[in-house]
Amino acid sequence: MAGSGRGLGGLGGLGGLGLARGDSGPDWPWQGSTLRRSASRCPGRPGRAAARGLHPLPAAPALAAPRAEAEDGETVPLAELSLMNKLIHTSLVESQQHVEILQRDPTSPLYSIKTFEELFLKKELLQGIYMMGFNRPSKIQEQALPLMLAYPPQNLIAQSQSGTGKTAAFVLAMLSRANANEKYPQCLCLAPTYELALQIGQVVRAIGKFCTDIKVNYAVRGNRVLKGTALEEQIIIGTPGTTLDWCFKQRILDLTKISLFVLDEADIMIDMQGLSCQSIRIHRALPKSCQVLLFSATYKEPVRAFAERIIPDPIMIKLREEELTLSNIRQYFMVCQSSDEQYRALCNLYGSFTIGQVMIFCQTRRLADWLSGKMSRDGHQVAVLTAELTVVQRASVIQRFREGKEKVLIATNVCARGIDVQQVTTVVNFGLPVDQDGQPDFETYLHRIGRAGRFGHRGIAFSMVERGAVGLVHKIEEYFQTTIKQLDPYNMDELEKLAAE
Repeated sequence: MAGSGRGLGGLGGLGGLGLARGDSGPDWPWQGSTLRRSASRCPGRPGRAAARGLHPLPAAPALAAPRAEAEDGETVPLAELSLMNKLIHTSLVESQQHVEILQRDPTSPLYSIKTFEELFLKKELLQGIYMMGFNRPSKIQEQALPLMLAYPPQNLIAQSQSGTGKTAAFVLAMLSRANANEKYPQCLCLAPTYELALQIGQVVRAIGKFCTDIKVNYAVRGNRVLKGTALEEQIIIGTPGTTLDWCFKQRILDLTKISLFVLDEADIMIDMQGLSCQSIRIHRALPKSCQVLLFSATYKEPVRAFAERIIPDPIMIKLREEELTLSNIRQYFMVCQSSDEQYRALCNLYGSFTIGQVMIFCQTRRLADWLSGKMSRDGHQVAVLTAELTVVQRASVIQRFREGKEKVLIATNVCARGIDVQQVTTVVNFGLPVDQDGQPDFETYLHRIGRAGRFGHRGIAFSMVERGAVGLVHKIEEYFQTTIKQLDPYNMDELEKLAAE
């Protein structure tokens, strides 16, 4: 396969995407229906394809996506949050959680693997896997891959988070099922947005680097394919709306020949208006023998009802999401009367503790910007993570922080989840998170300070609160059945004693 990708864990790093909603989009020309060069080429740089009169793929249109509430009245699309999680997971997240398998016939034997060689994959696929740094299957891959590649094919529903290797798993299934000698679409993968579809394509190109006879095409808005074109690519990755047009308006995609149908990010599909209906219409046109794989980060009632309409007799795999806990995190609070006092208290912490990398959470973007300016002027290496950044910019900030290029990451509530940096053992709340009624936002508090207790490490969390907010501290203690000790931010002896523990 043409193209390359590097750094895959959940989905392949920052190198090849380079766009977010509203960006102008990279210079990705298409010739007829075939991608001519790798997405990793620099955006805006003229290439040979452009000289031949080919057209760049435009940026994704604005979508009326569901949005998660953020600070300062801002909102963030759920699909953008999902994409950011994929981008920041540039290596597999090692999970200790149990993999649960549910099947209609409990007497049917189940198989798991510990090495990729046990799957009897084509040597070209094994080369691609090892080139990407996969040495052994992840937990969900151990169980899912034998089921995905089984004969006769089996339908599968998998619930797992970003970074667990599920994308690489279904990409391996597509590359294994595709027959390079047959020049027509055989595998179809749907994603809820343009950006997510392109991200999956990066993984296909990376794992399929040595499968030179297997081609990929993208059923996304902007990839203009003439009516009557005979598609020769074996794998089609697209969004539901454009795929529907290719099937029923332009009639260039014959669904009766599809042998593997993958539905990724099903929970987002359901949240985004119209996508679930479009996906169901596409599924109805598939042959009954077609294998169906559905993936979702959650499996609540709407996803379950949707899955039951699409997948007959599936095997269900659930990788339980890691439960955040406060048991390995020491919690303290300091009473400060103003932002300036909070900053002086923060400086005293730095004067008493040996702090490597720290995450500081603010309730508003304005406060985050103010704090960033103060710390930068005092010589700290600071990065700021807020909802106003594009999804790719946010992912880039997180990656730089992971690499230690900045020692301080100042973030707002919208970025409190999914940021796992092994070196972080200290979290500071520059004010407690509260809801619209001024009551403690317990879930956000848990996700904020939970950043300090990941990977089995002991962590420490400091909350700087105004005197009138001390009651909120006690409510948090009561809710979590935990103890948050009060510190005097100006008692250096007390701080140094704590640092020595």
